Amino acid sequence: MIVVDHLDFPRVEELEVEIVERKGIGHPDTMCDGIAEATSIALCRYYEREFGRVLHYNLDKALLVGGRTIPRFGGGEMLDPILFTLVGRATLQVAEQRVPIEELYRDAATAWIRTHFRHLDPERHMRLQCVIRPGSADLVDLFHRATTTPLANDTSFGVGYAPLTSLERTVYETERFLNSEPVKAAHPEIGEDIKVMGLRRGEEVTLTVAIAFVSAHVRDLSDYREKKRAIQSEIAQLAERLSDRTVTVQVNPADDETKGSVYLTLTGTSAEAGDDGQVGRGNRVNGLITPFRPMSLEATAGKNPISHVGKLYNITARRIAEQVLEQLEEVEEAYCYILGQIGRPITQPQIVNLKLRARRLTRGLRGQASQLAMAKLDELPSLWRKLIEGEISVY
Repeated sequence: MIVVDHLDFPRVEELEVEIVERKGIGHPDTMCDGIAEATSIALCRYYEREFGRVLHYNLDKALLVGGRTIPRFGGGEMLDPILFTLVGRATLQVAEQRVPIEELYRDAATAWIRTHFRHLDPERHMRLQCVIRPGSADLVDLFHRATTTPLANDTSFGVGYAPLTSLERTVYETERFLNSEPVKAAHPEIGEDIKVMGLRRGEEVTLTVAIAFVSAHVRDLSDYREKKRAIQSEIAQLAERLSDRTVTVQVNPADDETKGSVYLTLTGTSAEAGDDGQVGRGNRVNGLITPFRPMSLEATAGKNPISHVGKLYNITARRIAEQVLEQLEEVEEAYCYILGQIGRPITQPQIVNLKLRARRLTRGLRGQASQLAMAKLDELPSLWRKLIEGEISVY
């Protein structure tokens, strides 16, 4: 059932206060999401290659236990490695063939770290642990019971919206800018662990940016100060281009430079000593954490893309909202909520609620929006292809 009604609560842009957060690729929580999803993709590909179809699994639990380091200007040393434990359920054997889950996990995790980090060595700085066991008989049976359309393996909901506010775009693009290849080439001292917190109070915006500086590229405290000022200036220039509001930028405000206490790391991530991580505690599927918007607390990374509606519906709700906004000129803003029920075909959720902001929500507009939503629901059985090919990010 698809219900289309009025979006009657205030625009976020019109509120006096707005808060938006993004955790960068090197944040411990994002690392958990990234490694869980990379292993999920590797397992999907293995199942399809070896058995002709994706089998039952869910790898959406992971815990990163921070290590211990002593960073120094110009270098430092690792005392205890980062411990990364992936937990989940999977089909581990088919007839006489064993599924090499530990090997798949280690290869996927190692490749993901090497792709996204320049100074974190998965061999020297991390210890990978795998605790994956067979799934429960009832959920495995439910997964295999589907003939053409997969059956939802959970009762869960997804939510999405469009468009982004100015602050949301600014926060998102600031982190992407700092972790881009050109900026890293110009500023190798910038580590991958970057968190951007945006606050809008009326027409004034404050960006608080936490950047893990890499000790090998910082000579001394004076060099740290100079580089931090330069980076702060570049962020401010970017924010001026992205926002039409007054923007104040603060980088690593917890530093006490008079005591030499600054955000310095050996590897470019606080996971080396200062922070732990967990799947699902970071960005939602749109890459942001938005407390002034509806959100699901579902951890999407690592979930089975065939039938887990906790993953599929969060992605699809966002796609529906964006499609409605793009295709229907009368619509200024769209929110989409999708609720699934365990055992139902994934293309037949219990309800889809589209809330639209439009001058006139006519019967024809409702019908057009419903058709666009239905088209996206019909794509659900093939959405997993886009996920394992990396066309859609879940964090």
